[in-house]
Amino acid sequence: MSELPERTDVLVIGGGVIGTSIACHLAETGVSTVLLERGTLGSGASAATAGVLRTYFPGDPETGNLAARSMRAYHAFAKHTGTPLGLQRVGFLVLFTEEHQVEEFQRVHDAQRAAGVDVELITPSEAVRLNPLLSERGLLAAAYSPEAYACDPAAIVRGYSAAAQDAGAILRTETPVIGIDPEGRVHTPTGSIHADTVVCAAGPWSRTVADMAGVDLPVTTYPIELLLTDPAAGVPADLPMTLHASSGLRIRSWKDRILVGMGRPGTGESREDWLTRLSGRLSTTYPALDGIALHRGWSGSFDAGPNNTAFIGRDPSRSFLYAAGFSGQGLCQAPAVGEIIRDLVADQQPRKLP
Repeated sequence: MSELPERTDVLVIGGGVIGTSIACHLAETGVSTVLLERGTLGSGASAATAGVLRTYFPGDPETGNLAARSMRAYHAFAKHTGTPLGLQRVGFLVLFTEEHQVEEFQRVHDAQRAAGVDVELITPSEAVRLNPLLSERGLLAAAYSPEAYACDPAAIVRGYSAAAQDAGAILRTETPVIGIDPEGRVHTPTGSIHADTVVCAAGPWSRTVADMAGVDLPVTTYPIELLLTDPAAGVPADLPMTLHASSGLRIRSWKDRILVGMGRPGTGESREDWLTRLSGRLSTTYPALDGIALHRGWSGSFDAGPNNTAFIGRDPSRSFLYAAGFSGQGLCQAPAVGEIIRDLVADQQPRKLP
């Protein structure tokens, strides 16, 4: 591995979809950029998602705005980076079983539309037509957004990292940050580098990185696990990603199987009890899947901000910027986040998301 340069305009810490997007957007504007990743590119939270890009986030038009902005960039991704994403439209269906969920949808619907999010309220029978595995029992209504696409997160990382390097950025993997001095000197096991600006995009390790710089970044880390069913007969190829709003149960087709997730075990709840609870909800919501075996799919860690809202901004006392706390939603926002951090570095439209 070659040595680190003595200095750089911007040092990005984290090589997932967020970090590589930031590095790409900075390098393409002529900013000297170095990215450090503690493992391999895309090996953190970016590797633990369900692999769906969407613009609708229930009750959160601001995130929807960033996602809609990002979706436009993803449709132009191959032209921009030379890496095709092979987007497959699947749609996103959210099941409402409680009156307040329907009321909340109606309350923020205009704001969602103003944010560029294509979503409508549909009837239970319409929901079943979209996802025939569903039972109408207990279903009051559903939200449906056609703008959701299956994708390969690794392709996004590859595309952004290649484009960043083509623009002059230096990317170093297997290079964890072990210290950050107040004047901006960043230390690794293989050497140190001075950065005029440090950008933290380290996902689940963001709080640790921020602590090294003396910055309080109130993000938490939690484990996530996705499961795969046995091969399931009769699953439509165009099955929408479907979220049960009350429980957090979500499914999507995965080749001849179904990918299943439902948050994480509650406080004091064992994994076995969580699996029992998940299986019960799966059978109730999707009778066609009653009794189907579940197997470990993949697992990882996500970073979350308060109220599951990401932090994007800068520390007021030093040249330290951050993009963290995406709760597994960074895939949907990465292009817009890269643009925002690029503008913050250039002192354009500074902003901080609460």
